[in-house]
Amino acid sequence: MARKTQKINFETSISALEELVEKMESGEFTLEESLKQFEHGISLARTCQQALRDAEQKVLQLTKGEDGDENLSPFTPIDDD
Repeated sequence: MARKTQKINFETSISALEELVEKMESGEFTLEESLKQFEHGISLARTCQQALRDAEQKVLQLTKGEDGDENLSPFTPIDDD
């Protein structure tokens, strides 16, 4: 269940961060409110960065072979054409 919560937190955080950036760029906030929103944006960005680091660690863990070495291979997208 934790994985689903983490995904929701990442998706929600990135969406909120994008919305916040749009509002800040439009000049909707006073200076004081801008600083408050900037602080909130930093918090959202850190949440997103942590979720990405956690996901990267999970991928590395899943791609380790039985000998403990990483068995990474380049990603090759599948053409739908």
